[in-house]
Amino acid sequence: MSNTGDQNNPFAAPEPPAYGPPPAPQPPVPAQQNPYAQPIPQGTQGPPPPGTPPAPPQEPGGYGYPAPGAFGAPGGAYGPPPGGTSGEVPGGVAGGTARRGVSGWLWAVGGAVAATAIGASALFAAGAFSSEPDPDLKGYAYRGDLCAATSLAPFENAHYKAKPSTDSSTGSGASTPGSSSPSSPPNPQHSGSRMTSMDSMWCNISLTTDNTGPTSYSSTWVYSSVTLHKKADPAPEFADTYRAYEKQQTSIAYKVEPVSGIGDEAYLVTRNDVPGSNNSAYVILAVRDGWMTYQATWSSYTASTSGTKPPTSAEIATMLETSTKETLKQLHH
Repeated sequence: MSNTGDQNNPFAAPEPPAYGPPPAPQPPVPAQQNPYAQPIPQGTQGPPPPGTPPAPPQEPGGYGYPAPGAFGAPGGAYGPPPGGTSGEVPGGVAGGTARRGVSGWLWAVGGAVAATAIGASALFAAGAFSSEPDPDLKGYAYRGDLCAATSLAPFENAHYKAKPSTDSSTGSGASTPGSSSPSSPPNPQHSGSRMTSMDSMWCNISLTTDNTGPTSYSSTWVYSSVTLHKKADPAPEFADTYRAYEKQQTSIAYKVEPVSGIGDEAYLVTRNDVPGSNNSAYVILAVRDGWMTYQATWSSYTASTSGTKPPTSAEIATMLETSTKETLKQLHH
């Protein structure tokens, strides 16, 4: 048990449990010690008054945290009373002051870790660390029937129209727009799908012209497709997808040109036909606007006996551009 002086000291440490070796006598804490006072430089302070116990050594804080004993940290003037500065403590660990210094450092680090964990939880709740992308669809929406949104006005102005399907079931050869039979698929044709990573839709239209003779053969198709990307930004690969046409090591050559005024970027792909042969054409217009990609393709063949002059690649490109601009407007909400 502590001596009589310790019993009269209101700051004396509580007695340890009944097990283990008893602690060394605890020195009294100097009254009214100011925890905010600046330490006096070594060698400038005067001798302590007679009977004053030695003060514990100052322990600096680490890594920007307050030193143990300041602002209520463990082992300070506002926390539990300090223990002995020498001798053994229960458990046989020497150096009680050093242990208080480690405890104060752990307290400060623990508080910082707890604050960081709380902040991270709030960020997770707000979706700041979410791996889900935020697709930029620029207001484009899925349409179950892309053909209904496709503008045919530019082609009609060039005397093209949707070719009616032939109903062969009657044996009369009558033409009924939109009808179909085993030998005649519907025209136009459309399809679409909504998936987790993307929504896609396409439209295929067979065109005919009034200038074609009844015995001549011609074939003209306009195919369009739209993809709404929801998981990956198509921008990094979009240009190379169409620039690759110029890199083909085949007998067919293509020319790729950028097109301004449509979406974020657009490219026109034109097949270079054999000089003097103008009875076929193949032109692609590709557009990316945000995470939406669009492609319109013209493919045609006109027999030399038809007596009809097919449109040039430049005229086809103009029709595709006009149709694309009007179609994309229809795909907005």
